[in-house]
Amino acid sequence: MERLRIRRPDLLPEPISHYTDAVAADNLVFVSGILPVDPDGNIVGVGDVVRQTEQIFHNIEVLLDAAGATFDDVVKVSLFLLRMGDREAINTVRQRVFGVSRPASTLVEVSALALPDALLEVETIAVIDRASAGGAGRTHGRAAAQVPGGTG
Repeated sequence: MERLRIRRPDLLPEPISHYTDAVAADNLVFVSGILPVDPDGNIVGVGDVVRQTEQIFHNIEVLLDAAGATFDDVVKVSLFLLRMGDREAINTVRQRVFGVSRPASTLVEVSALALPDALLEVETIAVIDRASAGGAGRTHGRAAAQVPGGTG
């Protein structure tokens, strides 16, 4: 099985620990937990869960695109939030992002996240249909730093 580590150093900061932003393995794309950060690693939307959710989904879109996937390809989304009461506000952004697509989902309230001002973290799994995506070339996406081999 071919594995590609996916990074967009031009658009996302270096991961804060020993992992990579995403891994493509065969027709699967695993996006690590993404925080609401800008390319310099600064939290976007401090105190604003809607703005943070929008930033996270923007960052995920960058990684999915680099892997040749879209939000239509996402089959699983996991959200980790500090306040379960933010679920309704977050859901408005999810509905905009996923449209009629409804991936399987997990929503968990946590006591803390890796960056103190982050209100949530999101990870996704996508499945790429290579036959309808124009073949294996789609996997390589745009301008991604991809490293064959392990996951980080």
